[in-house]
Amino acid sequence: MPPPPPKPGVIPLAPLGLGDILGGAFSTIGRYWKQLFGIAAAVYSAAAIAVGVALAIMYAVVGDHLRTIYDATRDEPPVWDDIRPLLFAFLAVWAVGMITFLLATAMVYAAVPAILQDAVLGRPTTFGVVWRRAAARVPAVIGTVFLVALVSVIPAALFLTAFVGLMIALLAAGTGPLIVPSLAFLGALATAPLAVWLWVKFSLAPAAAVFEGQGALDAMRRSAKLVRGDWWRIFGITLLTGVMAGIAAYVIQLPLSLVQMVPGVIGSSDLGSHPTGSQVMVYLGGAIVLSLVSQLIGQVVVAAFPQLIASLLYIDRRIRTENLAPALAEAAAVPPAY
Repeated sequence: MPPPPPKPGVIPLAPLGLGDILGGAFSTIGRYWKQLFGIAAAVYSAAAIAVGVALAIMYAVVGDHLRTIYDATRDEPPVWDDIRPLLFAFLAVWAVGMITFLLATAMVYAAVPAILQDAVLGRPTTFGVVWRRAAARVPAVIGTVFLVALVSVIPAALFLTAFVGLMIALLAAGTGPLIVPSLAFLGALATAPLAVWLWVKFSLAPAAAVFEGQGALDAMRRSAKLVRGDWWRIFGITLLTGVMAGIAAYVIQLPLSLVQMVPGVIGSSDLGSHPTGSQVMVYLGGAIVLSLVSQLIGQVVVAAFPQLIASLLYIDRRIRTENLAPALAEAAAVPPAY
């Protein structure tokens, strides 16, 4: 019976099965939870604070328009001059939220491989070391996330363009209402598999961007090369762990969601039929704060765990196709440089 492969860190230095990958992920969380969840909590909290500041600025700028709209009556409805500033203000807040949460997610995506660089070798690491490593790779990770999302939605965008044009033609001919639902269903069936295939093909790109210091395009090429020949296995493991992360996030968020439903917890339990602008802002502010806290906790799980699995799959594919295990075993015997 051959001896077991060396295991200096969270995984054995050999081709990994599903149990090894899940075990490595949970071992990494157990040993390096301070670094992993510390960085995730820091960046998502910063993003939430940025959204909160944007909301406060929005209220300071357009609060008078908001109060005017809520104080309007049926006989004197709100005018467009009051509605337009609110629309632009909410659009600005949405843009701030999208940008800050994209940066936060990219930081988490970069932090996970940065932690695994030491976790696989059994080395200790610190919050500061992980932060510096991850921050240096954030631009490349943002590039991979953006390009992968763009490539994945291209099939749907092409279908949507063709579908809209065809729908207009059919409606003009008077046959649209009967055919349109069937065409939409068939189009979704045709484009969804291609989008999923592309998403899995490039799923290891963020890990490659950090582990190998690759740029966005090179990381995507690297991911495509590593996934080749093992697409179905990577798809199955990624889907399983994504479902696990989603369920865990839902269970974590559920208590805070229930708290929001308790009368009187957020401002007044009864706003009445004609609430004032101040009452509405107090209620909305409390609801937004609880929602942000709930989303923050859930997002940490949803972002960190699947990326941890993807990074372990990256290591597994390199062990299988490039014989990385001996190099890792040799590196594990060398003390860290810091």
